[in-house]
Amino acid sequence: MLMNNTVTDNYDKLKYSLFILPLLLLAAIAFYLYSQHSLSTEGYINIQKDWFYSMNGELSQFPETEFNLTQIGDSLISLSLLAVFVIYAPKIWEAVVSASLVSLLFSQLFKKLFSVPRPAAAFDNSTFEIIGKTLNGHSSLPSGHSITIFTMLTVLMFGFMPQKLLLKIFWFIPFIILGLVLVLTRVGVGAHYPLDTIIGGIIGYISGISGIFISRKYKIFSWIGNRKFYPIFMVLFLVCAIITIIKITENNLPVFYCSTFSLLVALFLITRKYVQK
Repeated sequence: MLMNNTVTDNYDKLKYSLFILPLLLLAAIAFYLYSQHSLSTEGYINIQKDWFYSMNGELSQFPETEFNLTQIGDSLISLSLLAVFVIYAPKIWEAVVSASLVSLLFSQLFKKLFSVPRPAAAFDNSTFEIIGKTLNGHSSLPSGHSITIFTMLTVLMFGFMPQKLLLKIFWFIPFIILGLVLVLTRVGVGAHYPLDTIIGGIIGYISGISGIFISRKYKIFSWIGNRKFYPIFMVLFLVCAIITIIKITENNLPVFYCSTFSLLVALFLITRKYVQK
């Protein structure tokens, strides 16, 4: 499996120094908030109020695009789009599963720790655009969708990273741009403040590389590439496909069609491979 070998080789070359930059970025954001006397919940919201209104006003001009793209932050959708890698690059899934568990821990921990009210709970809802369901809880920081998006992108980015330095730069930049476009949809739909998404993206990056290192060292999910466990994924893909089809009946979005198609293709391929002698 050439693709899986490529991913494995790339993961084996990664260094723990990759944690330095995201930690420095989080420290820089914390220092900025401290310098602006905005470490309190009220200060955190107020310092972003103008940014939020401005970005929400601009991005919400494309409601269908924003609502479609923001769905990729749903773990069901993002994992569905990666379904085929179970067959061709199970190492990706080993890292993704490990990283998803780390991201879930971070997301739940920090949301409860900070307990920041979402924009719909802090501002008059008639003063900004809300696309989709109105979220009123106190779970704004960090953005869970943003964590998920950057977790998945990080695992993919390092898994297929080219070897030459110049190519690495051109490979890295599009992933970051794509990630930022996707996470900022959370501002566009009125669900999060800008810093929620940036901080969430950084945490997602940390979760992604954490998942890679965990899967590399402990081999917890090395069984994923074993053919005898394919029935587990056959059932999983079928159930997820049914759920995404139900989502289509509720919201007729192209992203749900893409997820369903990805799942059905993966289901067909993994079933065919399983029954082969």
